[in-house]
Order: sequence, then structure tokens, then C-alpha cells
Amino acid sequence: MEKQLLFSGNSNKELAESVAKNLGKKLAPIKVNTFSDGEVNVEIDINVRGSDTFIIQSTDSPAEKNLMELVLIADALKRASANSITAVIPYFGYARQDRRVRSARVPISARVIAEVLTSVGISRVITLDIHSEQIQGFFSFPVDNIYTSNIMCKEIIGKYKVEDLQVVSPDTGGVIRARSVAKTLGVKDLAIIDKRREKANESEVINLIGDVKDKVCIVPDDLIDTAGTLSNASHALKKEGAREVIAYITHPVLSGNAIENLNKSAIDRLVVSNSIDIGDKSEKCPKIDVFDISPIIAESIKRITTGDSISELFK
Repeated sequence: MEKQLLFSGNSNKELAESVAKNLGKKLAPIKVNTFSDGEVNVEIDINVRGSDTFIIQSTDSPAEKNLMELVLIADALKRASANSITAVIPYFGYARQDRRVRSARVPISARVIAEVLTSVGISRVITLDIHSEQIQGFFSFPVDNIYTSNIMCKEIIGKYKVEDLQVVSPDTGGVIRARSVAKTLGVKDLAIIDKRREKANESEVINLIGDVKDKVCIVPDDLIDTAGTLSNASHALKKEGAREVIAYITHPVLSGNAIENLNKSAIDRLVVSNSIDIGDKSEKCPKIDVFDISPIIAESIKRITTGDSISELFK
């Protein structure tokens, strides 16, 4: 009996198969479909007793269905006596509501998801560029947050002189991520976009802090949704004399009129990971390049098995 088994839901089967291939394995047999009324139906088709199991499943749109698949697969593995259950969640959905700002009457959705995952026997989570690092504290077990943007942007080293680069944080909340990317690239200074968001999915560039004139601006972020923020930022940067604007964004949510916004934006290149399957959206927007993260996920799984450090991956 195999001691390490990889399972996948339907959110991003291609990525899961690529991860398995990088590990020299195949995905374990499982049925994940729906009853006639739309309820998720799961059945494990292999003996998992005593095995260390990994479920590769993003919780992107349709978030409720993909999340329920993850939860029910985990419950099935727990009831079948798996030794351990690790949820590999490349894109961790429901992470944008992680606190009650000014005591607003809103849920702390990220905490709810953490409690649900814990309740079905998951004992570890691997995720990529989680929206807020404090979410790791909502879990009572290890959460490995891999800084994919650091790895993605390494491909720019050698293409430009360091003195021509300027790392730009798209908002004040992204400064820590931007500093990390700047350190990876060897860039000393940061520029910061001061923006105001009156409501979800809408933003307005208020001010640009820092010098971007004649610079190749590197804009790292964890996710891109409607692309409104990035579009506004790209125009502001070009207005201030930026030579190029290149964004490295891990999770391509790309909802609503995102593709239209990107095509109209002043961005020169948008590099995203395949944490979310974007279908033919990259064909509709020639600015988009997709970075394969399956080797990073596979290496993380391997290091968990061998007990080696995961943080070394992105140092």
C-alpha cells in the first residue's frame, strides 16, 4: 500500500495532475461529482488506511462548490482512517474578510473557513501568497504560506539592470510583500500607491509615494480580481514617467470586466500563476503570461514528507 496519496477535486485538475507528475506519481482514484439536485457527491476508490494524504484544491469560483468538494473529500479520508490529511489550497478563497474593521457588522470569513477545515480532520494546510498572513493564526495546526511572488519575479533578474528597477506596492497593506520582492531583486527603494477604496472591487489612486521616473516598475500582489486597482495604478505610474509596468500577481481571479480593464490599462505585462484555471482569458488579453507553480507545490509536498525546510524555497 502506498503511504503517500494525492487527491484532487474539480477546481484545477490540470494543476493537480502536473503536481503529481512532478512527484513521479499519479492522482489517486476518486469520484467527485454531483447528485441530480447539485449536492456534491464524493467516493474514494482506493484504500487509504494509514496513508499520508494530500488534497489539491483551490477554492476559487464557484467558491461554494469547490470548498464543499474539499471539505467532503477530507471527511471521506478521515472516515477511511487516513493517517494524515494535508489540504493543498493554491488559492485560499474567503480570505479577504479577515477582521471586523471599525466593528462593521460583517463575518470574519477566513476564521469560519479555518474552523470548517479543522472540523473535518485536516491537519495541515499548504497555500500560496495568502491574502493576509494573520489568517495562519486562525488554525491550530501548521499552515505553510509559500511566497510565490518572490519566485515568480526571479525570472526578471538578468533582463534589466538593478538600478533600472523600482518595486511598487499597490497599496499600504502590500508593503511587506513588496519589500520581500525588492530584497529578492536587490532593489533598495520602494514606491507605494496610496489608494482609497470606498467599497469592494472599486479603488481610486490618490497619491504615489516614491520616484518611478524612467524606471521599470515591478508591482507584486497576491490577487487580481476586477483589475481596477492595477489599471489605475498603471496609468498613475506611466503619468509619473515609468518606463514599463510589470505586475507579478499570484492569483488571477479575473472576475467581471477584468479582461477589458487590463486591455485598456497601461500595464505592459501581467505575470500570474496557474493557482486558478483562467481558461482562455490569456488569449483574450495578450498582456497575460502564466507561470507554472506545480514544481513549487510538488517540492513543498516532498519537503513535508522528508522533514526539510519549506521556507528555504523562497529565501
